[in-house]
Amino acid sequence: MERMKKKPELRSHDLWEISSAAARLTSYACSISARHLQDDGVRMQFNRELAYYAKRVVDDVEQRRLSPEEGLREIQEEQRSLLSQSGEIFNKGLGLAAGTAQVAAGGGICYASVGTLCVLFGVPLMAHGANNIYENSQNLLLSRNDTQGPVRKGYQHAAKMLGHQSREGNIAYGSVDLGLSVYGLSRYVLKKDSWRLFRYLKSDYERGFKRLGGLSLTTEIATDLSTSEQIYKELKK
Repeated sequence: MERMKKKPELRSHDLWEISSAAARLTSYACSISARHLQDDGVRMQFNRELAYYAKRVVDDVEQRRLSPEEGLREIQEEQRSLLSQSGEIFNKGLGLAAGTAQVAAGGGICYASVGTLCVLFGVPLMAHGANNIYENSQNLLLSRNDTQGPVRKGYQHAAKMLGHQSREGNIAYGSVDLGLSVYGLSRYVLKKDSWRLFRYLKSDYERGFKRLGGLSLTTEIATDLSTSEQIYKELKK
């Protein structure tokens, strides 16, 4: 009768490495849940489940059901998955905030121009903002990435009528969205402390981006970069 093969001895360094990786995963999960989960009960349950998962991997390595390399790979894959999900939620929240800002900016253009720029810039900006709010809110609520609002579908329909595909409609939608954002940042607006006797002077105006706070400007730039990335992906299809 052949003697059963002994499993290789687990080195203390390997156990320390897998335990450290598990601790980092648990700590990262707590950071993610604090950022995205507002309900205390849900957040505690999420943290508990990730902690149990990390402990199970460590136990499997200690009991030789997994090799140290396999255990480390599992934990790293879980952390990458959490990072990806967090990034998706962040981008959707960014799009939601940007859409709200677009609607407000479009209304501001209509009001400030007394209707003269409303049709050309105000209404399109509000339409794109409302569409971005719809798409990102649906994606957040339903955990999706493919919601298409009515304005985007309108661009796709127009592209098909011209003999193109939905891809060209998405590129046009993103390009217009980006152009409207650049216009909103670069257009001249009245300074907050401006006043006039007969008419406003050139010195009474400033570029739109100067009216934004640091957080709002950062959000706008990040959204524009995200839109540019989406256009690039569509161009590569």
